[in-house]
Amino acid sequence: MEKKYPNEVVVIGIHTPKFDNEKDPKSIEKAMQRYELHHPVINDAERKIWQAYGVEAWPSVGIIDPEGYFVKALPGQEHIYNDAVRVIDQLIRIHKANKTLNTEPIYFTKAQAEKAAKSPLWFPGKVLADGPSKRLFISDSTHHRIVLTDLDGKKITIAGTGKAGRHDGPFEKASFNDPQGLALKGDILFVADRKNHLIRALDLKKRTVRTIAGIGQQGTDYRRGGAALHTGLNSPWDLLVHGNELYIAMAGCHQIWVMDLAKHTIVPFAGTAFENIVDGPRTMSCFAQPSGLASDGNKLFVADSEVSAVRVIPLDGKGEVSTLVGVGLFDFGDVDGVGPAVRLQHALGIVYVDGKLYVADTYNSKIKVLDPITRACKTYVGGDKKAKLFNEPGGISHANGKLYVADTNAHRIQVIDMETKEVSTLNLQGVEPPKP
Repeated sequence: MEKKYPNEVVVIGIHTPKFDNEKDPKSIEKAMQRYELHHPVINDAERKIWQAYGVEAWPSVGIIDPEGYFVKALPGQEHIYNDAVRVIDQLIRIHKANKTLNTEPIYFTKAQAEKAAKSPLWFPGKVLADGPSKRLFISDSTHHRIVLTDLDGKKITIAGTGKAGRHDGPFEKASFNDPQGLALKGDILFVADRKNHLIRALDLKKRTVRTIAGIGQQGTDYRRGGAALHTGLNSPWDLLVHGNELYIAMAGCHQIWVMDLAKHTIVPFAGTAFENIVDGPRTMSCFAQPSGLASDGNKLFVADSEVSAVRVIPLDGKGEVSTLVGVGLFDFGDVDGVGPAVRLQHALGIVYVDGKLYVADTYNSKIKVLDPITRACKTYVGGDKKAKLFNEPGGISHANGKLYVADTNAHRIQVIDMETKEVSTLNLQGVEPPKP
């Protein structure tokens, strides 16, 4: 249970960027809106605060007491909550006794933009187009819901109340928290419920939502797995169904996991949980926040975002992990070319179409096309600053000769006609924002 500190703790975020795109104040403001941050954030673009406090890893937490003394550093940890609470509780007791703790409320300007209440979509993270059924599934991520339309944008239904939560049940009463990846098997839609660390299953006929994996808390198991409903997950970001197996891009622990949908078990498939780019046997390979999945039926392609790479894993589990493009944690940019010469910037989405991979090159605001055989990669659409066709796209899918792109920071779905390369915005019909 998350502990509350009314008027006792002030949170200040220090944003020290890695990618060039993250230095832009407008990008930071968008990120604050997307993740619903209401505390102030400092843009440490030149790494002055990072260097002054000797920070060496993301995320790191520093605790300062009411008199301005630096008390505790919690460097480079994903699981710092319990350690931080112990220190904070002790400081509150001491400074209340000494009467050095000011508990008068402090008000900051909320980063949440007013237009969130007017926009049909708000930071949509992923999109899934299904040609045979002519349906489009949209993770309306910061509205905390799943939007279903036809391929022309006409509303079919919506799952989720529009408020963050983790309730199962009928579509209109169920809730999600920053849903991302989507995968379809028959009339069951699987959803990576990222902030809840859950996998949810939507029965499209019964219009119900149920949890099929995760315990609702961030998991720390990187090696074993087990019964799906008794295993903690760690920021599941994308999904892909292959037969009776559900592959999961587990961004939080830098691994790919797989769930047996018949046996209801879930185990690590590839990655050691060490954040890096290392090829080789899948149990010894390394990934860095994998966030997008695609397949040609034999191989699993991974958009490995933090190393700006595209990786390959044989689905039979017998071969080795390899890299199509991408070099290292701090090697990124916007360069067309072949293999190691290519540079992407924090690519989040990927789809396989007719022998080619189409990549949502997120921080470059482009769609790239990559040949998995020759490893040649070039810009497919985007990059025109005047046209502004994309704004940090995070998801991409394909149906009936068109690419559907979750244009995350522009709060819309862009449609690319693959014959003409013309880009249009999907006209959503009947999709309204959640009620306040």
